[in-house]
Amino acid sequence: MSVARIPPERVELLYGVIVSMSPKGPEHDSAVERLTELLIQRLGGRATVRVRSAFAASDGSEPEPDVAVVPRGDHRRAHPHEAHLIVEVADSSLATDRGAKAALYAESGVPEYWIVNVRDGIIEVHGEIVRGAYTRVVPHRAGARIAVGTFPDVVIGVDEIL
Repeated sequence: MSVARIPPERVELLYGVIVSMSPKGPEHDSAVERLTELLIQRLGGRATVRVRSAFAASDGSEPEPDVAVVPRGDHRRAHPHEAHLIVEVADSSLATDRGAKAALYAESGVPEYWIVNVRDGIIEVHGEIVRGAYTRVVPHRAGARIAVGTFPDVVIGVDEIL
């Protein structure tokens, strides 16, 4: 007799609340894979690229962004609390990524936050933090190229991800 194993539910901590994470489809996972490969190649070791790993945003929040570009360092004892860039790939999670997560990353001082919106085929780049909120959101469509703010020589084409 075989017993079916139920995989553990994927959750993250946002503002002191345990939140279920949306299931990931092939389009989502493919975008994460391509972006991760491009960032690792183009950064050339100047920063660490973490995938679906915890980010110590605040005492009550430890989200697990799809991709985070963090300063190089030893993260064996503590999750990073600083990031150059955080990326969420969104379809069903779009409202949370634009709302609670955007607020959380801005409050944490992450200078640049991308939402790879697979549903609409765009990448939304959030930046310019004023009083703990992103004040600039620029959508990039097919054909556009985006430079990473902290590493302006690292340029990613929307078509390379979506």
